[in-house]
Amino acid sequence: MRHPSARAGRTRDARGAIRSGPGTAASRVLLRLLLVLVAACGLAVLVPGTAGAEGEQVIGTLQTSRSGPIEGIEVTVTTADGDDVDTAETDDEGRFAVDLPGPGQYTVTIDADSLPEGVVLSGEDSRTVTVDAGRRQPVQFGLNDGSTGSGGGNVRAIQLFVDGLRFGLLIAISAVGLSLIFGTTGLTNFAHGELVTIGALFAWWVNVGLGVPIIPAAIIAMIGGAAFGALNELGLWRPLRRRGTGLVAALVVSIGLSLLLRYLVQILYGGDSNPYTGLGASRAVDYGLFRLTNQSLVSIIISVVVLVLVAVMLQRTKIGKAMRAVADNRDLAASSGINVNRVILVVWMMGGSLAALGGVLLGLSDQVRWDMGFQLLLLMFAGVTLGGLGTAYGALVGSVIVGVFVQMSTLVIPNDVKYVGGLLLLIVILVIRPQGILGSRARIG
Repeated sequence: MRHPSARAGRTRDARGAIRSGPGTAASRVLLRLLLVLVAACGLAVLVPGTAGAEGEQVIGTLQTSRSGPIEGIEVTVTTADGDDVDTAETDDEGRFAVDLPGPGQYTVTIDADSLPEGVVLSGEDSRTVTVDAGRRQPVQFGLNDGSTGSGGGNVRAIQLFVDGLRFGLLIAISAVGLSLIFGTTGLTNFAHGELVTIGALFAWWVNVGLGVPIIPAAIIAMIGGAAFGALNELGLWRPLRRRGTGLVAALVVSIGLSLLLRYLVQILYGGDSNPYTGLGASRAVDYGLFRLTNQSLVSIIISVVVLVLVAVMLQRTKIGKAMRAVADNRDLAASSGINVNRVILVVWMMGGSLAALGGVLLGLSDQVRWDMGFQLLLLMFAGVTLGGLGTAYGALVGSVIVGVFVQMSTLVIPNDVKYVGGLLLLIVILVIRPQGILGSRARIG
């Protein structure tokens, strides 16, 4: 059997000292190329003309599945003290935008009496929102036109289930890489949410700044996400493992990396919320018991296809079997001739690519924001832990359950606190089954 140092591309001289071989030199060249790529991406974000709109706004769209966009509805914005700010009317696509004098708390009110016949509000006619500096704050009003998708009871439960399935699949896309990274390295990576954000922002820059259609932009973002994941592994985590850094210390490093990347993105990108371009109309299509926009339907299809491909890769390919072997027992896998470092590098690249895709899909339903990945991070951890730490299939099952539960919990709790339901579900499951749904007892503790 060869010495482990030989598998890593190193040899020993007559005194027993380790010398770098061709493998190490190739890794250094790859690391330098990745550094150049990331630096270029950072400069690209700073290119003039690609930033979002300056100043603060409240924005929204009034439409229903039956009547479509609703034009000519008056929207009034006031300050928290009741002082008028401005008034706008919805355009032919049902959209409105009101410029604000600065960040703060504002009340947005629509004229319910001017709604078309048969369309009524399903809630209050005003919303109070807090707008951060430089942000375009979306405001939503519930409208009921009597169609099946906007009804109550069982129909609303079906609609929420479908929305939760879409959201759960989106969480799963982002969380599979997080779970595999934990399984192969033992690292609890709190910076994984920033991989989601960076992927979404990179796709937004390619789409809006360079004028590339959203599908090629998403593919380019996935390639960039893979490169950024490889940079994480080669530039930070592999050197720390070689130094014998403990898992608790590595966890603290990941928290620091998360803070660094998040606020670096805020400095470069700003606090704006920006949509992708060239998506077409976002009108919901009525499918009988539920409604979906074309973007949501495409998001579900892409998520299912990608997750099936990941499952096939893990079960049928050589690298997939090596990933599962390293996740089960890294030392035994290494003694069997598996290049553990190479497998971990592939896991990081795949995790970064999937996180970037998850960010793009999240940006289709919600606008692209500097903190979007961080807001998804706790739900990713909930899904991974619920399904079973370190297992890709556990991340899939747990994430879908969390997504569906979060959406359907709004049947009994306010929409603003729906994410709390997912965390409560996690607590209950861990009390009953600490290893998660698909996890083994040997994997926990």
